[in-house]
Amino acid sequence: VQLQASGGGLVQAGGSLRLSCAASGRTLRMSTIAWFRQAPGKEREFVAGIFRSGGRTYYGDSVKGRFTISRDNAQNTVYLQMSSLKPEDTAVYYCALDDHLILSSMRQAGEYDYWGQGTLVTVSS
Repeated sequence: VQLQASGGGLVQAGGSLRLSCAASGRTLRMSTIAWFRQAPGKEREFVAGIFRSGGRTYYGDSVKGRFTISRDNAQNTVYLQMSSLKPEDTAVYYCALDDHLILSSMRQAGEYDYWGQGTLVTVSS
């Protein structure tokens, strides 16, 4: 399984950015796929995810209402649309995938078997 994350960059506060995560070797709609982020000196944080069963979406409290996760089954790609960006959203963003985790473990980075390489998002004030 390979996950290729892209779309990061520098954006001003209040702006928008869309991240992409293209998967190969696994059909995304059959897996749980999520975005995490990690800022310098901080732990990896759950941002958003799509659970494998039913495709329901979940969000971290700090991004709820500003970020939207979506999946394109034809492209086997998951997106993270980020709006109203804040300087505290600055981090390396990672996509992650797992086939077997249970819903209660979805926000735990250690439960994911596959990770993309990360893409840096920098929000200037």
